[in-house]
Amino acid sequence: MLKFEPRPQASRFWSLGSPLLALVITVLIGVALFAALGKDPVRGLQVFFWEPVKSPYALGELMVKATPLLIIALGLAVCFRSNVWNIGAEGQFVIGAIVAGGVALLADKTTGRWIVPAILLAGVAGGMAWAALTALLRDRFNANEILVSLMLVYVADMVLSFLVYGPWKDPAGYNFPQTKTFEAVTQIPRLLQGSRVSIGLLIALVGAAGLWAFLFRTRAGFAQQVGGLAPAAARYAGFSSRKALWLALLCSGGAAGLAGALEVAGPIGQLTPYVPAGYGFAAIIVAFVGRLHPVGMVFSAVLMSMFYIGGELAQSRLGLPKSLTGVFQGLLLFALLACDTLVAYRIRFMPLLSLKGAR
Repeated sequence: MLKFEPRPQASRFWSLGSPLLALVITVLIGVALFAALGKDPVRGLQVFFWEPVKSPYALGELMVKATPLLIIALGLAVCFRSNVWNIGAEGQFVIGAIVAGGVALLADKTTGRWIVPAILLAGVAGGMAWAALTALLRDRFNANEILVSLMLVYVADMVLSFLVYGPWKDPAGYNFPQTKTFEAVTQIPRLLQGSRVSIGLLIALVGAAGLWAFLFRTRAGFAQQVGGLAPAAARYAGFSSRKALWLALLCSGGAAGLAGALEVAGPIGQLTPYVPAGYGFAAIIVAFVGRLHPVGMVFSAVLMSMFYIGGELAQSRLGLPKSLTGVFQGLLLFALLACDTLVAYRIRFMPLLSLKGAR
């Protein structure tokens, strides 16, 4: 019989190397998966890990995917370090996109560029308001934030569907469920000519630096982390658990809403039922693979965006289902959980005779 025993002290080397080991395991399982599907494993790995970086344009598309993942993951890191389990970032992303899209629809030919910051602020406000529902129910009624935030994702999706199938549907859109294309003035400024990379990338990198400063250089960040690691010690030190709850969820919701605003006023350019792309759920993996550290999350966001682009290329070039993206994301998460378990615990084989003797 197998028995898990806590290690006296987890190896720092293996704790830091666990995400890399998990990636290696994911790649090896991916090779076996491609072979089982009758595809060339080398070609499959090339589609996932080489095609997204082989040219400047491909790198730009990689950054387009990585930007919302990183922004959402930064907000989630504040929650998870505070021991607040916000699983509904996808819903906050969608509501942020809806509110930002509503502001963008107000623009016309005479609107100035001031509309861009208004769109971004609207997205942040929408995401924060949606996260505030979870904070309110947890604070007032002790509702489980995991279930509440997750269920609100489906409510957000229904709100989006109602709007694009109903009052916001483009009258000239041939009955497709979508709003009209936003005016050019609402477009998020791009960094490079001929590329879809926008200033959202700079916002994400500045956000990573800001999160590092907040967590490791401010008293408020220290209070958030102490509250997550040792609630009793936080209360003894006079740190407010209610303040930590609200701060964590509002930061996370605002980040997800900002990502939604950047997405609809950037690459998408309108509201459609396909705005929910799973970024809110994938960002949870990004946060944990990045060890809830801003620098680590930058690299894990790039890796996760590779999976998104690789899944799309595998569909068009290898004839594989696009769901392969989710398979690789799941493999990476489970491999990381397994590696972390082995870092923290030692597996021992206990003969049945010794178990009977112990009884």
